[in-house]
This record gives sequence, structure tokens and C-alpha cells, in this order.
Amino acid sequence: MRIVLFTGKGGVGKTTVAAATALRIAASGRKTLIMSTDPAHSLADAFAAELGPEPSEVAPNLWAEEIDPQRRLEENWRDIQQHAIAVLNWAGLDSIQAEELSIIPGLDELFSLADVKSHHDESPYDVLIVDCAPTGETLRLLSLPDIIQWYMDRIFPLERRVMGALRPVAQRITSFPLPGAPVYDAVARFYEKLEGVRQVLTDPSTTSVRLVVNPERMVIAEAMRTFTYLNLFGYRVDSVVVNRLLPPEVSDPYFDRWKQLQAEHLATIESAFTPVPLLRSHLRDRELIGSEALASIGEELYGETDPAGVLFTDDPMRIEPEGEGYVLSLRLPFARKEEVDLSTKGEELFVRVGPYRRTIVLPGVLRSRKVVSATMDDDRLQISFERGHHA
Repeated sequence: MRIVLFTGKGGVGKTTVAAATALRIAASGRKTLIMSTDPAHSLADAFAAELGPEPSEVAPNLWAEEIDPQRRLEENWRDIQQHAIAVLNWAGLDSIQAEELSIIPGLDELFSLADVKSHHDESPYDVLIVDCAPTGETLRLLSLPDIIQWYMDRIFPLERRVMGALRPVAQRITSFPLPGAPVYDAVARFYEKLEGVRQVLTDPSTTSVRLVVNPERMVIAEAMRTFTYLNLFGYRVDSVVVNRLLPPEVSDPYFDRWKQLQAEHLATIESAFTPVPLLRSHLRDRELIGSEALASIGEELYGETDPAGVLFTDDPMRIEPEGEGYVLSLRLPFARKEEVDLSTKGEELFVRVGPYRRTIVLPGVLRSRKVVSATMDDDRLQISFERGHHA
């Protein structure tokens, strides 16, 4: 299955572009599913159709669904939530407060990852288009597999053993509700659903991310930050969609300054994101609702290009020998030196760019070698490891 994720700042037309892409792919005869993980769904509005948590056919060869976060919570979080409520009740909170606090912000987005994985493994579709939440939420969503894998590999087994050993003693001296086997089993089941998500989403032959921008200064700045963070976590951006350009036929002097600004911003986008290809779509004189309107957007964006194809390939991280040592090179476009922080612990390398941190488990050849230098060379962080013997 081919997977394409669309994200961008809220209001840039991300849903419209995703829907137009899905429609064009379906028109080529491939079975296509488009799903929305944005808590503020607008996919149903784009197709002028009623959508729910199960796929509904909205055009020939095209199905659409809007994830129901409450349903996903009930399916995946019930046992864990009940334990959290018991702990909060023990701490003195009433039932309503405890229930509100037992749901971690962003869980609905997290559960949508499991849907992407299950569609990849089990669905009869050829292509999956994902209309993601705005960029901030998407970045948190895409960084979660790393965080959860770290917890499950290092903390979860130890915590489960400790709690099992403490339970007989603790039950005699305190009324504090310790997590039982059903809670740990629920966590394990949830992890099983997410296991392999990162591998699917970072496989360049399977998954691409497409950034949707408008020719506006604030939107471009956020897209550049997003591009950096996506590269940090190993996700491939195969194109940037510049949406809502003023059409050339607009000649009213009222728009002259606006057209000049758009031309300047477009030049900035072209310069900043090269060699990633740009796709362009112009502002329409009507609402983009329904298959006919969406089809015109898809035609303009892709022309003769296959919208399901991999439009650009890159290697965000690579390891190369250098003398008797090695260099780990991580592509971080637009990252400033002062934003980057680096640390190591055991076999793990921690790279932080702004508010986002990635944990990289080092391969065997690097684990016993010390970092001797780290420099920014153009858009790549070059981390040099000393020469020496390794375990």
C-alpha cells in the first residue's frame, strides 16, 4: 500500500488538497481510501457527504472516513482509564474531575496511528491518503512511536515486575490502587497495535509527507520548521504544495500589491525547499466542494505526474566511515546551530531541535565510540565518532 500524509498550518487548504489528490488517484482506477485524523474534521464538507468512522464510498474507487476519537478511546484506553480514575479518586478528586484528567491530550491522534498501521496491513486499498491535523499536532503524533518504544523497551518490563513484587506488601499497608494485570495487558495490546508504525511511516518506498503552504510569511516560517522536524524523525517530504496563488488573469490594480507579495513569497519557497519539487494550485472563484471542483484542483496540481508516485527521495540520516572513525549525518534543513542540542547515554544518542527531541539507538559500530565533534554543514548535522575498538 502507498501512503501519503498531508499536513500544514491550519487554514491553508490541506483538506482540499488531500481530497483532490485522493480523487485523482481513484480516477486512475486504483482503490483509494482517504482518512482524516484532524480532530476538527472537514473531509465530509469537502465531499459534501456524510462520513463516519468506517469507510464510505464517495466516488468511484474512492472511500473516505473520519476517525471517531471517542470510539478509539473506548476501544483502546478503557482499562487504563479506569485505573487512572481509581488513582485520582484515591487522591480526592470527584468522579467528573477524575474522568476528565484520565484522558491524556493527544490520545485521539495517537490512536489514529494504529488505524494507519492496520490499513497498511489489512486493507484492500491500493493507496491511503491521510488528512492530518495541523502541523503542531502532526509533529507530536509522528514523534510518539519513538517515545512509546523507548518506554516499552526500558521502563515497562521493569515496572511490571516491581509492581508484581510490591503488590502483596503494598495491599497490607496502603489503600493506593496499584495497577493490575489487566492494566499492563491493555498497555501491551496498545503497543502491539503501534509496533511497526514507525517502520511503515519512515519507509521511503511506502510513505511520503506533503506540506501544504500558502504564499504568506507566517505560513512559510511554520512550514520550514515543520520540514526540519520531519527530517529529524526520519519522515520523507516528497513535495511542497503551494496553494491559493492568485491566478494570472487577475488584473485589477487592487490586487497588484498582493500579487507582488505572493511573487516574493513564492521565490522564498522555491529557494528554501529546493530540490524538493513544488506543486502549485491557484485560488478559485468558488467554494471547492464536491468532486467536480476537487477534480480541477487535482488536475492543476499533478498534470501528467502520478499523484500516488514518490515525487522526491532523500536520506535524512546516514552513517559513513571517515578515516578510522565514523560520521553520523542527520539532515536538519533550516535548523540554526543554537537550536540544536546533542547528548549521549549508553547506546542512545539524543538530538534536540527546538522543542522536539529524537532518540536514536546507535548501531553496534558506534555504541562504544565517543562523540568527538558535532557541526552544522549546510543543512546537515555532522556528528563525528572517534576511532577505536567497538564491542
